[in-house]
Amino acid sequence: MTEINRTQLNNRKAAVIGAGFVGSSSAFALMQSGLFSEIVLLDANADKAEGEAMDIAHGAPFVGNVRVRAGGYDDIVDAGIIVVTAGAAQKPGETRLDLIHKNVGIFQSILPEIAKRHYQGILLIVANPVDILTRVAMKLADMPEGRVFGSGTVLDTARLKSELGAHLNVDARSVHAFIVGEHGDSEIAAWSCANVSGIPLSDFCEMRGFYNHEASMEQIAQDVRSSAYRIIEKKHATYYGIAMSVTRICRAVVMDEKSILPVSVRVKNRYGIEESVLSLPAIVGANGVEALPPFHLSKEEAAKVLESANTLNGIYEGLNL
Repeated sequence: MTEINRTQLNNRKAAVIGAGFVGSSSAFALMQSGLFSEIVLLDANADKAEGEAMDIAHGAPFVGNVRVRAGGYDDIVDAGIIVVTAGAAQKPGETRLDLIHKNVGIFQSILPEIAKRHYQGILLIVANPVDILTRVAMKLADMPEGRVFGSGTVLDTARLKSELGAHLNVDARSVHAFIVGEHGDSEIAAWSCANVSGIPLSDFCEMRGFYNHEASMEQIAQDVRSSAYRIIEKKHATYYGIAMSVTRICRAVVMDEKSILPVSVRVKNRYGIEESVLSLPAIVGANGVEALPPFHLSKEEAAKVLESANTLNGIYEGLNL
């Protein structure tokens, strides 16, 4: 783990690269969070960034002393955290992996700008496909690995907890469960580790009158997996859920919470994976990803994570970076 040189950073300052739906929603959520005193928006379309910053800034008097403005790369070098949302949006019928070549090209213009300024903070990748783009960012940013990570399956995990909470008629915050692997079609619900405040999930289901566990779990996992597609079909984009996920991750960093979150990280020698970048529960604090705690999966789940890693590796290796 590499310690950050905090003398060069303002940890109350965040930057968001990309002022589209996800970027502007993330900046809005971060402004409301109270975590930051300054938020800078960047976009290839400078007018779009300025307009979004002005609009968000007008709400600042309702939440506290926070400055929201547009800027360039020189304006973000001292930010404690940079959130990269820039990229083409997923269209109806597209998978996240369909976006890869468009968004790798965008990253090849963004990341060298960050690298040449010797950025010392945290780089959070949010653009999709997030696992592949996190790996691209690790290669291009010239930063210690733990300081570059992706939003991963934090949102998918929130969707899983939401679905389970509704299914069981219990507060979703009492549900402890993770989606792991790819943030996408090969993601895995880690049912073997799921519980409700320490009560095994199957026991809690039976207490609520549900006994057909396998069918219910498969349906819930499918609903979570298809959530983005259903939202995009109806409103053409998803952005509020991921904006809240960005805020949750930023809180873990700014407050040095040591929270365990399923973010996109480099994974080596686990579950048969030689090396890949995908989501597993990780300890997230002021220095970024600090460690991957032991996370025991069933044999079937571990095999699916390996399959997910192989899918992502095949795509990454075809990029010829």
